[in-house]
Amino acid sequence: MIMIKKLFSVLFALLLAANTNIWCQSKKDKNPLYLNPKAPIEERVNDLVSRMSLEEKVGQISIPLGWEMYQKQNDKISHSQKFEETITQNFSGMFWATLRADPWTQKTLTTGLNPKEAAEATNALQKYAINNSRLGIPVLFAEECMHGHMAIGTTVFPTAIGQASTWNPELIEKMAATIAKETRLQGGHIGYGPILDVAREPRWSRVEETFGEDTYLISQMGKAVVKGFQGENLNSGVNVASTLKHFAAYGITEGGQNGGITSLGERDLFQYYLPPFKTTVDAGAWSVMTSYNSLDGIPCTSNKFLLTDVLRKQWGFNGFVVSDLGSIEGIYYTHHIGEIAADAAALALKAGVDADLGAKGFGKELLIAIEKGLVTEEQIDWAVKNVLKLKFEMGLFENPYVDPNKAEKEVRSEENIALARQVAKESIILLKNEKALLPLDKNIKEIAVIGPNADIPYNQLGDYTAPQEAGNVVTVLQGIRNKVGQTATINYVKGCAIRDTTNLQIKEAVEVARKSQVAIVVLGGSSARDFKTNYESTGAASVKSDSKEAISDMESGEGYDRKTLDLLGKQQLLVEKIAKTGTPVVVVLIKGRPLTINWISENIPAILDAWYPGQEGGNAIADVLFGDYNPAGRLAVSVPKSVGQLPIYYSHKPPEKHNYVEGDAEPLYPFGYGLSYTSFEYSDLNINVKEEPSNLNISISVSVKNIGELDGDEVIQLYIRDKNSSVVMPLKQLKRFERTNIKAGEKKEITFTLDKEDLMLYDLNKNWVTESGTFEVMIGSSSEDIKLKDNFEVKNSYTFQ
Repeated sequence: MIMIKKLFSVLFALLLAANTNIWCQSKKDKNPLYLNPKAPIEERVNDLVSRMSLEEKVGQISIPLGWEMYQKQNDKISHSQKFEETITQNFSGMFWATLRADPWTQKTLTTGLNPKEAAEATNALQKYAINNSRLGIPVLFAEECMHGHMAIGTTVFPTAIGQASTWNPELIEKMAATIAKETRLQGGHIGYGPILDVAREPRWSRVEETFGEDTYLISQMGKAVVKGFQGENLNSGVNVASTLKHFAAYGITEGGQNGGITSLGERDLFQYYLPPFKTTVDAGAWSVMTSYNSLDGIPCTSNKFLLTDVLRKQWGFNGFVVSDLGSIEGIYYTHHIGEIAADAAALALKAGVDADLGAKGFGKELLIAIEKGLVTEEQIDWAVKNVLKLKFEMGLFENPYVDPNKAEKEVRSEENIALARQVAKESIILLKNEKALLPLDKNIKEIAVIGPNADIPYNQLGDYTAPQEAGNVVTVLQGIRNKVGQTATINYVKGCAIRDTTNLQIKEAVEVARKSQVAIVVLGGSSARDFKTNYESTGAASVKSDSKEAISDMESGEGYDRKTLDLLGKQQLLVEKIAKTGTPVVVVLIKGRPLTINWISENIPAILDAWYPGQEGGNAIADVLFGDYNPAGRLAVSVPKSVGQLPIYYSHKPPEKHNYVEGDAEPLYPFGYGLSYTSFEYSDLNINVKEEPSNLNISISVSVKNIGELDGDEVIQLYIRDKNSSVVMPLKQLKRFERTNIKAGEKKEITFTLDKEDLMLYDLNKNWVTESGTFEVMIGSSSEDIKLKDNFEVKNSYTFQ
């Protein structure tokens, strides 16, 4: 014990001496290189790191929870006592979710910050950090941004599964640029997103946050978000750095259990689950977040193969890697690896994690790891430099502040709200339209609007959404009123809740349906958190219910995994009773994951799928219902008939699936599916192959004609099959798509170009190659509705470095 005390005394003396030397050096050098804006960024970073103490370095790569760092008293915004302690004692250099408001953070419309106050808060925090840290280092603010900045008063767009259903990357890039601007104007610097998890397990609670089941579609949508977030210049004042989530294979955990283990071979990992990350890294993404799951017995947060060998060495990534919240300490406490928590910190750092989200994985544990010789200060220097680069790139040393008046004026502008409506309209999928029930006649006199999701604003928004002021969210009921309220009588009855089976109004719903000309029944799910929900330390909702209280609607969103995909509560009974009235029924689905709606599909004449459509969802749905917008959304994920079919993604490998005893193996609705109020005819498929020694160019053209009476968008989808590969490849893979507007009677020629990378596979020797052989081209309006087919030959083989 005496020897240990002596050792700590010596270490303390050495650290004190080092700090004194650095302090004296800083005092003598009145014009340090790192403060020279004309110097190269790499030199500025190296100079700054050379001046930092070990504790300051560890502080720079620790990311505390940010919403505790400000205080709001009598409309005056200032830093909190906790922020003072965090800056002066822990030297923190980055904060997460500072502007976040929701039941977990306990920030409400009253205690949270509007855009102007948010800008004032980040300015106050920056000012204190710069003036009260020895080296005057500004801080980074990282924010949740996947379907809008998760802060009060911002624009709320459809969740990612709806964004993907637009099949319109250009629109999503515009949306992402808008989210970035709103975030940056309030003082944020990093936007968490895009989420690139391949969602092939619909029981999983976070399907709503993903772009669906297909590698190529996810890659294109992810690239659009990165480009929109980051723009051409991070020092623009309107862009944020993008953080890719979650690395890797997080969306296919066993049993759909959030954060569980993933059973996956290396070939499938590289061929299907890593390409979205590779595409977005190539697009310039600045940050990558690890995932909670383990792969082949190794937690992703301590997986050197993923974080260093693949991400940095193979792909050339030069940004920084951040852990998911609590995932560093989870190496020890959840995955039970290591003898003490410091082992987890060392494993994560050496694997390639640069920053610790939550500030409990590194911090003192990393200092202990240094003392024990588990890591070196040089390894910490590497991580610190990766993080500091972004501060210089964004110009924070020269301009750390934002304009509160500009934030007040430009966040959630009328233009941004109009964009939210456009994204919502393009995301809506027409699943069924028997006898052309839709669009409805605007001269209709009496309409029944029924259902648990017809008039609850928060059920329309999805998880990771801030509190909303009254009137900000247009529900389906309000959207219909806005559309035809002056000419029609609208009879609203909720009928039932999403999950709770008390306080039923089914009898009343049947009565209003019977006397109406049409019944619009709005069903589905909810990811709406409330202030009674219990939460895990990671922020995921904890699935608990109290039989003494009404059960909340929440059945989706992080932590709410399902073992069935049926409509919950009495929703099925409600729609069946209404259907029996004989009144024409339109079902509108608002939800976060595919649900088994077999009865509805068989018995209801018209069905719209809107996912979580965001704040303008009600207006967008009304636009579609009454024909002001011709729907063209397409499914980004297959809809099963039963959980017993899972997994049921379209791009499965041979052999062909066969029927079960109880029924077939086909989905209820396939990937890429969606109807229109008009019809399209495909013709004239032409393929031209040009082979060169180092490249391959395949031009594929097709003519598409609108043979209906209405203008409309068509989503032309091109699939490829490698017919004689050296390893087992899918029967069908999406390789290109284009959403285009075609006027009634108009014919358009669409041309797609493929190259050698579009045909490559991960071969027997774990090399990327494009093999010679026969390939089948399939073009159509969904993965199952193939209109035209043909083959082409590739004579040469191509390899990739």
